[in-house]
Amino acid sequence: MIAAIAGAHTGTHVLDVDPDHDHHRVVISMAAKSSTLLDGVIAAVGAAVEHIDMREHAGVHPRVGAADVVPFVPLGQSTLADARELAREAGERIWSELKVPVYFYGENRPLADIRAGRAQPDLGGPTLHPTAGAVSVGARLALVAFNVLLPETDIATARALARSLRESEAGMRGVQALAFQLSGGRVQLSMNLFRLDQTPPSAVVAELVRRGITIGEQELVGLCPAIAAGEVAAGRLLEGRLAAAAARAGAVKCRSVGDEEHLALAVRLEREAEGLAALGVDQQVLLTGAERAAALVPVLRVAQVMDGELEAMLGAAARGLRAAISPGTEAANAARVAALDARL
Repeated sequence: MIAAIAGAHTGTHVLDVDPDHDHHRVVISMAAKSSTLLDGVIAAVGAAVEHIDMREHAGVHPRVGAADVVPFVPLGQSTLADARELAREAGERIWSELKVPVYFYGENRPLADIRAGRAQPDLGGPTLHPTAGAVSVGARLALVAFNVLLPETDIATARALARSLRESEAGMRGVQALAFQLSGGRVQLSMNLFRLDQTPPSAVVAELVRRGITIGEQELVGLCPAIAAGEVAAGRLLEGRLAAAAARAGAVKCRSVGDEEHLALAVRLEREAEGLAALGVDQQVLLTGAERAAALVPVLRVAQVMDGELEAMLGAAARGLRAAISPGTEAANAARVAALDARL
């Protein structure tokens, strides 16, 4: 089922598929130019509608439908206004083509209000689709979904802790938080961090430690922008996956050319994609990753397999990794950073 949803449209670049048994949810991250991404989203939502029956669904996380939330996130040179326009078009197509009611969410209508039943669908409704429910569609900047197990905290205390951390309750800036009782008696603090420049995962962990909370396993859901990455984000960097997807697509194009030189390059690009997808979070690794992403641009150009989409993906990857370089690392690697900046 998950493979059918993630692979419903071959034109998009699937960056990550992250299922969660306890929440009975899967996060699928895709990237593409606007028109292709729109078609990919509609295809994925359609596959979810076909395969998931909400009448038989169980999971601890709040949800309104089979394709519960569809956020559009601007990357590279695209803007939040571009993402909002795409979200509106996606919502209109979901209703007109799939007959699944649509909520539009954003700053003036948070997901919490929709999930709590404090809103009516903007398209369709008020009766929801009998098996697929509804879809919440919106545009936002990148965020980090971050979960922490609390092995010595009961659920009532964890829920009070979650409330105290929320920005809406005068807690930490950019934090949305819930607490869940998982199987086996485990208690989980589940958060969305949406002001990453102010509150990355490390800041939340530091606050929990300051409060004397015993912290268990930490996990990311989906991908993490390099600028907010700590150890838990190793191998799950958004920029690493973008660069990997571009390298992989370049390899496919090289194989389609088919001569000996392009076939050899395809092998190298596939190997490079594997490494970029698994990038760690050490400062030297981030710097090297930015250099590798930037270096792929002239390689694909010379091979005559470059297009605007791949160039945009590699540019977004290299710039995102560059933004994560600390002043200390920059000072210690001045010549490398200057050369990188010249490329960008």
